[in-house]
Amino acid sequence: MILRQLQQLIAGIYDVNVAHDVYDFLVTDRQALPPAARAHDTDEQLIIASGESGTSEVGVSLYLDPALLERLRQSDPMVRLTDANVADYWTALEGVSHFLYFAWNAEHDKTVSLLELELQAEIDKYVASYLLLKRQFPERFPSELLRVLFERTRIDPRLAGGREHLYRAASRHAEKFCRRLDRSLRASRREFGHAVLAELRRFYRLTDERKVAHIERVS
Repeated sequence: MILRQLQQLIAGIYDVNVAHDVYDFLVTDRQALPPAARAHDTDEQLIIASGESGTSEVGVSLYLDPALLERLRQSDPMVRLTDANVADYWTALEGVSHFLYFAWNAEHDKTVSLLELELQAEIDKYVASYLLLKRQFPERFPSELLRVLFERTRIDPRLAGGREHLYRAASRHAEKFCRRLDRSLRASRREFGHAVLAELRRFYRLTDERKVAHIERVS
């Protein structure tokens, strides 16, 4: 249930809709993954496989570790997001973010890059967490979000598969975007106003190059 809630949360923020439910693409058995995917011992992985030569079809699966899903079931972040469940929450949210972003772009005949997926997912972690915390604790501003998300997290080279530079770039650009967003939200101390939502929704629809250009221009 939590994955569907996350899909609805992200889709609502960006005003996007896809014809697919994330649970229809969920895989929790690592042995069911393709051999190349099984080599990466991660709790979350979006697997995209091209169809037959000459066709535009692709196969998509979202792997999430069953132990992670069980921990989220026992400590539901949608009810109360805390230090104890935020890491698992972000892992699941990243997977849903990847799935939704890929599916929405595919439905609009748009290709996406890995940088695009990772950049958007990092921003989604901040944006969705901010909204969730404001709903759970309306009287306080979640000032810890930036620090925990961008200063206390580290890239594990064992899991990055030689793409550390890409993940660092995505995190660096996302941090710039979110720090400016954080300043705007501090000024209003509320959920997203019209101007913030409008920017988030425009940004979501940009390509990776235009996303980076936008961040550099306004940050």
